[in-house]
Amino acid sequence: MSKPLILIVATIITTAASLGAAVHLTKAEETVTTQTQAKPQNHPYLGMWVTGDGRIRQELLATGRYDEARGNRKSAYQGRYEVRGNHIDYWDDTGFSADGTFVKNDVLHHGGMIFYREK
Repeated sequence: MSKPLILIVATIITTAASLGAAVHLTKAEETVTTQTQAKPQNHPYLGMWVTGDGRIRQELLATGRYDEARGNRKSAYQGRYEVRGNHIDYWDDTGFSADGTFVKNDVLHHGGMIFYREK
């Protein structure tokens, strides 16, 4: 193969690989955006939930987002959530997920902890 032909083929391959990577990156960004968009929530569990020692405070917002403080760290964790019946699923913005169960209107079991509705 001649040098100009090799250069043309190499350029085509490099360009195709770059375009493929750009398309893959765009699709990944779309997936993350879709996963982090929250649906508005309308349920009886909206508001602030606190562990018995007050160390962890989790606010369930009507926007379908939550904001969790730990100790002195405000907004230590944030993400979206969905409530179905007495079950709650969480998807944190950092990538992990969790769930919990409302065992009474004012008691939430989540992550091995018990939360109480702040009054």
